Amino acid sequence: MPTSPERWQAAAKSAIDAGEPAALVSILATEGSAPRGPGTRMLVTAHGIAGTIGGGALEHQAVAQARALLDHPAGSWRVQDYPLGPLLGQCCGGRVRLLIERLTPQARDWIEVTGVLATRFETDMLFRTIEDSSVTVASLPARGPRPSPGDRIAERLGTEEMPVLMFGAGHVGRAVARTVDGLPLALSWFDTRPDAAETPGVALVEDGHIESCVRDAPPGAAVLVMTHDHGLDYRLTAAALHSPAGFVGLIGSSTKRARFLSRLESDGFDAAARGRLTCPIGIEGVTGKAPEVIAIAVAAQLLRLRGAAA
Repeated sequence: MPTSPERWQAAAKSAIDAGEPAALVSILATEGSAPRGPGTRMLVTAHGIAGTIGGGALEHQAVAQARALLDHPAGSWRVQDYPLGPLLGQCCGGRVRLLIERLTPQARDWIEVTGVLATRFETDMLFRTIEDSSVTVASLPARGPRPSPGDRIAERLGTEEMPVLMFGAGHVGRAVARTVDGLPLALSWFDTRPDAAETPGVALVEDGHIESCVRDAPPGAAVLVMTHDHGLDYRLTAAALHSPAGFVGLIGSSTKRARFLSRLESDGFDAAARGRLTCPIGIEGVTGKAPEVIAIAVAAQLLRLRGAAA
């Protein structure tokens, strides 16, 4: 079965634009242990899938159901319940309720929206509207009566992404950018060197203005300082400690950390401010100096921070 790591939203738009029949598999609800949570989606066409609802026998069965729906009119939908036990060949022990729908062109209006999505079930169609963010969103049951024509549900679309401001487009910076792609992290990437402009995703900022980028960090953001120049690293670190960023990470050794802390103290940063500095960066227990190894350790650290803030 051809699979693709691309986001299901991009695959859905491509299928709609090409007039290719496509079905969307959505996890409506779970109970107990399940591979993925409510709101997870997977796009299925006759030739491939994009995204995943957790793999294994559950996904295989869902793909078969979705492909069967491709022969039905656009707008057709089914709700299927799957106990994750011996009958399905899985040992999770939980339960999953899936919505499988044959996409219509109107899906383009909501597939990339962040907000509250209301779905009204009708006999031959699902009607979607984007609601005010104040609309109450309640957890759906994974067992009991399934949604039927006339029922309405509301869900919050989009995963809240933690802002990450990264300074430096060297080997480690590029490795971090590759590693966090697809994670619930909103990366803003900066460098001062003209040749960095050739790297996709990097914003080129004049040396005299780059500190303003970090001073404008949104509350709770993570700042990663890993430029080519220790002097620039210090300026950015000092600016980050003056900002409302929730995490200030500096690449470097314990010696670099000691030197920076000493200089920060001389420049009037109190113990609380200095205590906000994390150096070296990366989750503990992952060792190695290769850029790819550092990137994995940093990505894990950022995900842990995001989870703690949730």
